[in-house]
Amino acid sequence: MAGKKYVYNEASLSFEEYKTPGKFRLLTLFGYLCATVVTAFVFFMLHSTYFPSQQELALKREMEQMKYHYESVTEQLDEMSSELAVVQERDRGIHRFMLGMEPIDEAVWNGGVGGSDKYANFAKFPNTGQMLVATQQKVDKLMLQLKIQKNSLDTILFNANKRADMIASIPSIKPVRIDLLKKNLNAMSGFGIRLHPVHKVDRMHAGIDFTAPIGTPIQATGNGKVIKAEHERVGYGNHVIIDHGFGYVTLYGHMSSFNVKVGDVITKARPLVW
Repeated sequence: MAGKKYVYNEASLSFEEYKTPGKFRLLTLFGYLCATVVTAFVFFMLHSTYFPSQQELALKREMEQMKYHYESVTEQLDEMSSELAVVQERDRGIHRFMLGMEPIDEAVWNGGVGGSDKYANFAKFPNTGQMLVATQQKVDKLMLQLKIQKNSLDTILFNANKRADMIASIPSIKPVRIDLLKKNLNAMSGFGIRLHPVHKVDRMHAGIDFTAPIGTPIQATGNGKVIKAEHERVGYGNHVIIDHGFGYVTLYGHMSSFNVKVGDVITKARPLVW
């Protein structure tokens, strides 16, 4: 009798045992199951929060270390960007004051890397996506600026070498060493209008006369190439013409002899017996 329920049946005028419908029993069982699952989940969350496992503790420590290193890497990227900005400013100074070139365009230097979908893959990380995008943007911009700076330095090196070639080629020294001259340069016949030594009239003198013993070495006043080497009985006599490039040409005349030919490449201060 214990645990059983009875109901009065008016039709039979007797008590009959009450049996719970199967559908109701299933609903009751499902309710108990849901309550058990929810209770277990709450218990699991409370346990995970206040009593984490060793693996969870290790993972938490690792995440904290990763966060620390990430912040350190971000600071290093910012520092590298600042140092690169200093290099770029010095680059601008070299362009402006030393080589007479236009500096790097600010719009190019601070331009973006392009691509609207470049960081689309980071969107699937709701918690760290924006952080990853910001970091990747810094890296991409730094890489772009490094590439621009490298190209700029290559240009500077090319123009510096070209400038060095020009400086070495421009006639800038005397063709005869001053210690081998018989008299000072100031006492010689210079460039300009002078009294012709034979005709005794004022005429233009298109050169500078150096008086030296026969066979005195003559040196090229700058790097260049021989474009003329001729023996003549009149005019400049034995003479050589060197093309130094950059719009400069020098002529060496009235020599006792010379030992170069057309096409020879000559370097500045090279001792020659012409």
